[in-house]
Amino acid sequence: MLWTSPSPDAEEAPLSGPRSSGPEREIELKFLCEPRDLDALLAAAPEGETELKALRATYFDTPDGRLKARRISLRVRESGGKHVQTLKRGDGFGREEYEQRVEALDLDMPALKKALTGPRRRALAPAFTVAVERRQRVVTYHGAAVEIAADLGTIQAGDARREISELELELKAGSPRALFDLARELSKTAPLYLSYEGKAAQGQALGDGALLAPRRLEKIALDADLSAAEAFQVIARASLSAIAANAALVRETSDEAALHQLRVAVRRLRSAIAACADLVGDAEAPGIRAGLKWLAGTCGEARDLDVFIASLEGAPEAALLAEPLAQARAHAYAKACAALSSGRFRDLVIEAAAWIETGAWVAGPGKAPAQRRAEPARAFAARALAQRWKAWKRLAGDFETLDVAGRHRLRLKAKGLRYAAEAFASLFPARPAARLVTRVKALQDELGALNDAVVAKALLDGLRLDLAQREAATSLVAARARTGKRGLKRARKAAERVAESEKFWR
Repeated sequence: MLWTSPSPDAEEAPLSGPRSSGPEREIELKFLCEPRDLDALLAAAPEGETELKALRATYFDTPDGRLKARRISLRVRESGGKHVQTLKRGDGFGREEYEQRVEALDLDMPALKKALTGPRRRALAPAFTVAVERRQRVVTYHGAAVEIAADLGTIQAGDARREISELELELKAGSPRALFDLARELSKTAPLYLSYEGKAAQGQALGDGALLAPRRLEKIALDADLSAAEAFQVIARASLSAIAANAALVRETSDEAALHQLRVAVRRLRSAIAACADLVGDAEAPGIRAGLKWLAGTCGEARDLDVFIASLEGAPEAALLAEPLAQARAHAYAKACAALSSGRFRDLVIEAAAWIETGAWVAGPGKAPAQRRAEPARAFAARALAQRWKAWKRLAGDFETLDVAGRHRLRLKAKGLRYAAEAFASLFPARPAARLVTRVKALQDELGALNDAVVAKALLDGLRLDLAQREAATSLVAARARTGKRGLKRARKAAERVAESEKFWR
């Protein structure tokens, strides 16, 4: 269970790796919840002595955001007259953590010296502050020691301010499975939304004015020495993190771009599970895949309407159809937001995280599963990419005979190939990998354009239209059909260009 970080500049040494004895490894789950639910959650938690703390932390970074870019946070936290300096690296479930008592920011902290050169350390300045009232207790649960912390407070970055209400479960000793078991139990008491956004990430986004910005999946950088299991975890965590972050934004703002990025992240996670099926195909995997399929479907209508409405810009039919389309869009977003607020969604994210970190596939018995997990990531990726390629090529070879449904299947196969290529690209030469991804994306676009007429007809058939609007819809569908036929030649050419691409994983 390893997180990677961007490669440092030559002048800045990497921090000690997760296998070193230097850093502590913080293992925690963080949940967003309503302030009114914190009392009930603590009451439902295992009993223990509750400690009240007033915590105020100042987070530091360079003017150009050097630490943020390397997924590092640096803070000095004050509580009860004591100051503790903490540097963390990574995101999500497991992070490296370095701590020491200080009077003020210590630029000679060994981990900090490894992260930044002297001039950059001297350029460090306060970036934002976090002030919370924390209720904290350490409990024994399923044989593990777990610290439960209920935080209520604010993040302040310049004039920008954000209220926070969170529940954190941190493993102090024992099996990580206990964290997920406790989360499942507490989620029966009040809605808990798993979040990968720590206070540092929230403060950084607030300071950048990007707190309410959609979360795009960043390019994944896989270390060359990762095992197949570790590589899958890195890819899967990144996707699940984007799902959680974008779902929170859709619930709060019904943001169109966030909904799109949510669906992209869902597709990428589904693709990763499919590409790594012989590695992660345990008894839990089908349930996770089914849940992700439901999630993609429940947001699909809203996304289709967004794309269709955007495509009408400048069309003569746009004005006549604007009102019924706006009504349909509002209804579709209401359904999507309801799904993203539901217990089914919250449970899915918790179960997916638990499966990624502690599922049977992670440490199941048997020599063969252990060998699959330990296989070098590059060798595993090469085989997975070859399988994706073969599946796409088999269908693309019959392009001339494909009907509408067949072209849709080909588009899905192309997506699977592209997502696998993007996920594993950092393990192979960059240029041929990028070339293949570009060509597959062009094919997706052409196949998507061919599908426009089908999608348009389905969407318009579902609207309540008067006579004039129905005539406009019929005219629009006919125009899309004519455009689609002209696009067959472009799609065929795009498929040929993909077929001619270098198989960069060989």
